[in-house]
Amino acid sequence: MTSKNLARGGEFLLAETPGSQLFTPEDFNSEHRQIAATTEAFVNNEILPVLEQLEGQDFALMVEKLRSCADLGLFLVDIPEEDGGLELDKVTSMLVAEKIGPSGSFAITSSGQTGIGSLPLVYYGTSLQKQQYLPKLTSGEWIAAYCLTEPDCGSDPLSARTTATLSEDGSCYLLNGVKQFITNAAFADLFTVFAKIDGQQFSAFLVERDMPGLSIGSEEKKMGLKGTSTAQVVLEDVRVPVKNLLGEAGKGHKIAFNVLNIGRLKLSATVVGAAKAALAEAATYAVERKQFGQTLAEFGAIREKLADLSAALFCAEALLYRVAGLLDERIATLDRKSKDYYRDYQQAIEEYAAECAIAKVFCTNCLALVADEALQIHGGYGYIRDYPIERFYRDERINRIFEGTNEINRLLIPTLLLRRAAGGALNLQEGIDTAKTPDDPETALDHTRFKAEFQLLIGQKKTLLLLLDAAKENLQQQEILLALGDLAIGIFALESALLRADKNFPTASPRQQQSLESLVKVAAFDAASRFQSAANRCAAYTDPAMQQTITRLCSYSTTGLLEAKQQLALAATEAGAYPF
Repeated sequence: MTSKNLARGGEFLLAETPGSQLFTPEDFNSEHRQIAATTEAFVNNEILPVLEQLEGQDFALMVEKLRSCADLGLFLVDIPEEDGGLELDKVTSMLVAEKIGPSGSFAITSSGQTGIGSLPLVYYGTSLQKQQYLPKLTSGEWIAAYCLTEPDCGSDPLSARTTATLSEDGSCYLLNGVKQFITNAAFADLFTVFAKIDGQQFSAFLVERDMPGLSIGSEEKKMGLKGTSTAQVVLEDVRVPVKNLLGEAGKGHKIAFNVLNIGRLKLSATVVGAAKAALAEAATYAVERKQFGQTLAEFGAIREKLADLSAALFCAEALLYRVAGLLDERIATLDRKSKDYYRDYQQAIEEYAAECAIAKVFCTNCLALVADEALQIHGGYGYIRDYPIERFYRDERINRIFEGTNEINRLLIPTLLLRRAAGGALNLQEGIDTAKTPDDPETALDHTRFKAEFQLLIGQKKTLLLLLDAAKENLQQQEILLALGDLAIGIFALESALLRADKNFPTASPRQQQSLESLVKVAAFDAASRFQSAANRCAAYTDPAMQQTITRLCSYSTTGLLEAKQQLALAATEAGAYPF
């Protein structure tokens, strides 16, 4: 595929993606499935049986299990071949993260190693730095940690107070400051630390644990993820050799933000895996538990929950692998031998920064819904530690905070799209002008099925573009940006689900086709109500007269919704799991 055929970041607002170009879970090849099976077997056989010990902060056992994970080659997925890695595609990387997802504390600890712990070195390290550290990280001999957050600048890393001062002899930097909420702190051997050179140039440094002046604070007493290490990293005149400056002085923001784009997508995969496991617990319990002489699964109140959770997960999964596929397609066009490969690689990732933020918000909100409703299905037992759903509920909450809070990401989405438009990479104005033209009733007729749902999607895109135009004088207001972000998230999620269902419908079995038809109705009905709520909120802030237009463009009524929910719930209970 040539670059001119590639979808551009944010382009989903202006044109429909051909379903044939969408990567979906149904497209996994044999290698994808084999690696997924290996990872899943490792989690089931090696991690879940000792999860209680890990939750008790047995850090020696945690490190042992990390090294067992490395022995399987799972730390090599994102590592370049010339550095001894496998350099597999982003789809595989997301699959591994998804399959590790149900392990809770282990998932976050291993992600801290393979993601934000290692990728800064992979993308920005010199040859000597990679030779010195990467083999230790990929083998699990050393554990990595990422030190960005500080006590007073959680969502504003560029306001960091940690300083780096060049020594008089010019041989090293003296680092001083405190880093907060650092994952893997208790047992990490290598820290990627962000500091300002002379209090001005935001930069990154590779800091070894045994460098004098580095100390670790007490473990934080957390609500969830109790098996992870989370503590302060204190730096007092830590002498870091000049050769351990990572990337260019003053360019630490590029490292921080580009690594976070992939970090957000990996987190999305992790929470999708956790949500699937939580739904499986709920579906199984609903079949086994009896009340009033019936299983819970026979009650409409429980069936509706299972149907809604299955639909939300389908959207999350479709969205996640759509973004992974976009990244893989763009990265595949790069010249691997070019001296600018990693610069181009980062630009390829940055192209879909808005889509990565969308995935982070939607998928973490999906897990929040699944964990909450799965516990509700368990009733009082869900609140008891003997049942796994209690841990899923506690562990879930932090996902909407780290890797950029969901509020920050919701603000970031329209900001990134508008920035792309201002730079000429996205012609939003043309889209706005088109949205102002009279409606064409034939727009969705290219689709032989799901016509009403695709027509809804077209109306939603028009609505967002019209609201962007109405809000153009007030885009400094966060309330408006949050609403616009919610609209973009809803559009991308619904489109991903519709295109996935439409693409795979012809090859599905009759029973699977029935489930897909049910899924589309349930997902579209929920998406329509959420979208209208956010759109009306945005209109109230900008142009209240638009609310009639919103109702006209975004209304969705469907027959057979009750039957669709009942069929989808039946599919989940029969599978005892997520049914797709």
